[in-house]
Parts: sequence; C-alpha cells; structure tokens
Amino acid sequence: MSREFDVIVYGASGFTGRLVAEYMGNTYGTSVNWAMAGRSEAKLAEVRELIGVSADIPLVTADAANEDSLRDMVKRASCICTTVGPYQLYGSELVRLCAEEGTHYVDLSGEPGWMHEMIAAHDDTARASGARIVHSCGFDSIPFDLGVYFLQKASIDQTGAPMSRVRGRVRAMNGEFSGGTAASLGATMAALKTNPGLLKVLANPFSLANGFQGPEQPSDAKPYEDEAIGSWVAPFIMAPINTKNVHRSNALLNHLYGEDFEYDEMMVTGPGEQGAAVAKMVASSNPLEGDDVPQPGEGPSKESREAGHYDVLFVGTNANGDRMEATVTGDMDPGYGSTSKMIAESALCIVQDCEDLPGGVYTPAPAMGEKLIERLVANAGLTFDLGA
Repeated sequence: MSREFDVIVYGASGFTGRLVAEYMGNTYGTSVNWAMAGRSEAKLAEVRELIGVSADIPLVTADAANEDSLRDMVKRASCICTTVGPYQLYGSELVRLCAEEGTHYVDLSGEPGWMHEMIAAHDDTARASGARIVHSCGFDSIPFDLGVYFLQKASIDQTGAPMSRVRGRVRAMNGEFSGGTAASLGATMAALKTNPGLLKVLANPFSLANGFQGPEQPSDAKPYEDEAIGSWVAPFIMAPINTKNVHRSNALLNHLYGEDFEYDEMMVTGPGEQGAAVAKMVASSNPLEGDDVPQPGEGPSKESREAGHYDVLFVGTNANGDRMEATVTGDMDPGYGSTSKMIAESALCIVQDCEDLPGGVYTPAPAMGEKLIERLVANAGLTFDLGA
C-alpha cells in the first residue's frame, strides 16, 4: 500500500488523541511518516505546538459529520488511528470508509454492541479490500487479549495443549477510567432504549465470536473467595468487553485455546475478612458514575498519569491438574497514559509488521500477536512474563 502517510492520528486535538500524538512525536519524531487530524486546523496547530511535536508533522482536517472530508483523510493514510468516540456515535462511517478504501484502522472501542454491528456490516468488505480493522487497542482489551494469548502460546509450547480455563485477575490498577469510557457506557445505555435486541449481544460472552457458542462461562457477577489464588475477588467493570474480545480472538485463531475454553476476569481484593469487605465494596460501586468521572476531552495531569500502573495475573488450569501463570503490567495509568502508547504502537505494528495479514475485522491478538507484544515491551512500558 502506497499512501501519503503511514498513520494519521484522528482526534489529535482531543485529550487522548493529544497523548497519542505526543507519544508519536516523542518516540518517533519525523522518522515515521505520520500526521495529526481533527476538525480544526487552527486547534491542531495549537496542540502540535503545545505538546512539542515538530512543526514538520502535517495537519489534516476531517470531520465525523462530513463524509467527503473523512474519505479524503482515509485515502491519504495506510492506517487511521482514531480516538474519536463514543464510536457508536462518531465511528461507523469511518469504519465503512476504511473498509471500502483498503485503509487499515485501529481504535479504542469498548463498545461490543457497536463492534458486533461493524463486524456484520464490514468484515466481508474489509476482506475484499485488504483493510485490517482492529478494535479495542487500548486498556480494553490489549493487556487482557494479549495476556491470554501469551499464556496459551506458552502452554502449547510447554505442554502441547492450551489451558482449558484461564482466570484474568487484576491485582493492581492505579489510575482513572477515561471520560471516553464513561461516555461510551452512556451511549450504550441510550442505545438499549431504542434497540432492546442489543441486550442479547451484551449478555452473550460469544457475541463477537462469528456465531460460535462455547460452554457456559464462569460467573463474574458477585464477589467470592477464589481458591485458585487464595484471595477474594470482585467483579471487574471491563470484563464484559474484554471477555468478548478474548473469545473472538479464540474464534479468529481457529480455536487455538480450544472449543471448551472458559475465561473470566475479576478484581483481586485480598485474603480474609478484609478482602471480603473490600470485594463487597467494589461490587457495590461503579467507578464510571459520579461527579469525579472525567468528561470526554478531559483527563488527569501528567504527574497523575505517570504515577499510575496496573498488574494483571493470568492463571491457566486444565482437567489434568496442570497450572500455568503469566503476568502483564503497565507503567502508566491504564485509561490514558498506557492506552495512548498501546494504540500508537498498534497502528505502527499493523502497518509495518503485518504485511501478510489479510483484510478483515480483528481483535489485537489474532491480528498482531507476538509482533505487538514485542513492540509494547520495547517501547510502551508493558511487561509480559511467565509466573506470578
């Protein structure tokens, strides 16, 4: 694919898009052929100067409400890296245009109902054009999708078979959820009022798995004492999207994890009575509600982002009593600092490292796998290690 730009960061004047552009400028400068895009050239120029990106980085004007401007942008790039959400409100035309024009695409979507629609509407078109459409390239769901993939590949290498049950256990998560995540949840709840059938998609862990229906999955709705890790656990708010993406990855990988694969995600709250009390408190609260939730376009300070981190344990088991553990960590807050690095590296990976990947609508693991893991470890502050 010969295009004017390798990557266009669309939404670069918004809070998260600005972080993506800042990361691209600081990490790659002008060594990568990229551009910043948004509705206002003046605003983009202001942001470019504010974040210290070279004035040689071009600016592209495009508006989600103007199809001609979107198509012009899409035709100029090998990959569109978009932070403009909620995607169900502002992303559908962009996905369609990328699929039609053979332009690769990465986003931060945690909106499974919308993703279900995009798969049905555009997978065939993307396959025909060669466009690689990859959803969920931020905290939802890269650490989880690639964490399971990393563990299962190690299990296959060491035991000859995948683990039939994997537990994703969030041991630490210091940082704020993004305003975009909260807005996406609000848009999904509004969509349910006009499309009650969406509830079936949201309730089915296999709704993104191309029609495959696997075994009943472990319950993740209530706190309990997890004997596998010796700790109480509580529901994890990102589990409904992450688990669907992991099952889609399994389907796209021709059931590399097995057709009997079971997966769930929970927050670790500690052992004993104190752990039980914390688990019950977590289960009764919603971090995406309240006056302190950032609005779209807002976010934490640089100091707060850099003070954040996360630590996720994956525990694989099987009927033979075998056990394998893997750990994924990130060195910044999950919702902004780490997410902005993950989507930037995803865009570059899909353009530079995946030349043999056919077109289609993907999740991160089957699209990029080890290639993205290597990039994230080398450049983005993530670790992937076997063991607890």
